[in-house]
Amino acid sequence: MIEPSGNPGDRHGVGGDTLRRARVSAVYVGAALGPLGGGVVAPMLPQVGRSLGVSADAVALSLTVFFVPFALVQLVSGTLGERWGRRRTVRVAYLVYLVVSVLCGLAPGIGVFLAMRGLQGVANAFISPLLLAGLADMVRRDTLSRSVGIYASCQAGGQSFAPLVGGIAGATSWRWGFIAVAALAGLLAFAPPPGEPRRPGEPRPGEPRPGVAAPRFRPLLSGRMALLSAAALTSYLGAASLPFLVALHAEDNLRLRPDLTGLVLLGFGLSGLLLGAVWGRLLERASARWCGATAALVTAAFVASVGWTGSVLALTLCWTAAGVGSSMVNVALQSLTVHAVPDNRGGALSAVSAFRFSGSALAPVAWLPFYHVHPAAAFAAAASALLVTAVALPLLGASSDTPRV
Repeated sequence: MIEPSGNPGDRHGVGGDTLRRARVSAVYVGAALGPLGGGVVAPMLPQVGRSLGVSADAVALSLTVFFVPFALVQLVSGTLGERWGRRRTVRVAYLVYLVVSVLCGLAPGIGVFLAMRGLQGVANAFISPLLLAGLADMVRRDTLSRSVGIYASCQAGGQSFAPLVGGIAGATSWRWGFIAVAALAGLLAFAPPPGEPRRPGEPRPGEPRPGVAAPRFRPLLSGRMALLSAAALTSYLGAASLPFLVALHAEDNLRLRPDLTGLVLLGFGLSGLLLGAVWGRLLERASARWCGATAALVTAAFVASVGWTGSVLALTLCWTAAGVGSSMVNVALQSLTVHAVPDNRGGALSAVSAFRFSGSALAPVAWLPFYHVHPAAAFAAAASALLVTAVALPLLGASSDTPRV
């Protein structure tokens, strides 16, 4: 168990230590909320469509409607949340997420449903990056990389279990899936991360020096942030956003049933769930830049090989191996971003996350034309995007690596 940081005078109190551990655990659970709420609808598109009197394709727009505002609002949400105070901002965002999730479950028509999905994405933009920024103030500095790895594991867990929750709800009533997500958001609102409003002249938590200005946008416009954003965009464009392409290959070329395709896809997310903490511990001893770059090259090799697989076993092994590498890239990126702009950690995390999810939005447009030429061409093109990630990370320079204590 990672020991949370806190005021030195509080560490001897059993009750205070238990409370801090509970709050750290709440951050980890909160990490799963966004992927869970975003992906819960995927397995129940036909049921939602029949209930609302529209096609499954129309309901599928709810995925785009969630992720596009989520990505765009993150360009500013982290900095605004740091200014307003992480604790207040995340609590309000959880409560908004609760309300709009309930309204999704009660939606009488597709218009209300899509509008509430968009607001879910906006609310989540004020949750995910600020949780990770808060986590950095809650744990010891020498265990931060491990904590980031656990956080990434929980995100992967939310992504992996979203189809399960949605599938169970779809078998009874799809509306219960959104009620379950709302209930989780309501519980998490009782344990937001630390962080009070930041006004000019107030220091960051734990910093004795006075005169630190409130978070600004200008420090985010740096070469380091540009490299991190490029690496984030291409890492998702080249790997994490490809389940739709793997599913097409499995069903078109391997004649796999949709339920078996889902099992094949599961390996990628489970890799992140199981290995996030392992990669975090590794980054406590090794360079995040070079670990991330090496993992990007390994991931590129397995992504390229997916297009040539001719059996279910080969596809499962290659896609799961790609998930192993991609999870390392994700942990390395988040660890590097946590330290990129110390005076506006939430702003840096949200801006880089915006580019990550922009990669997901661009993937269908970028790779489907290649797929229609030849499946292998699409996966080779996607793998080439990861080469940008592998080049960008070392260019950050040694000063970007996680500080050693």
